[in-house]
Amino acid sequence: MKTAIVYSSQTGNTQHMAEQIRAGAEAAGKEVICCDISAGPSGADADAVLGADLIILGSPAMGDEVLDDPMEEFFESIEGRIAGKKLAIFGSYDWGDGQWLRDWADRIAGAGAVCVNGEGLKNHLNDFDDSACRELGAL
Repeated sequence: MKTAIVYSSQTGNTQHMAEQIRAGAEAAGKEVICCDISAGPSGADADAVLGADLIILGSPAMGDEVLDDPMEEFFESIEGRIAGKKLAIFGSYDWGDGQWLRDWADRIAGAGAVCVNGEGLKNHLNDFDDSACRELGAL
């Protein structure tokens, strides 16, 4: 089984989550593609990502609980091609209650894909759960 992990991280918190997710996927024996798109969406090959059995996307909450720009651009580039795919989402935040992940899960469902981890995995900056990240990778 192939898992693609694509994330953007501004301060390192979402990157930490992605590293733990990758560790969980590798421990489960999965082939992993891991792409950091913090510098822009060109950091990931959309076709390779879309070829994975599970696509795991991560973004910190920005501003008024929205995806950060690189992830928004990347997601827009694949949104029309994810129907029938299995996705999972994750991210880190400092304030708010995770609305950006709920909105993202709604967009995924609206595009005809399945968000296999419901409203996503969110980690508050002061309360990281590495085991939950590794479990997500093992899905």
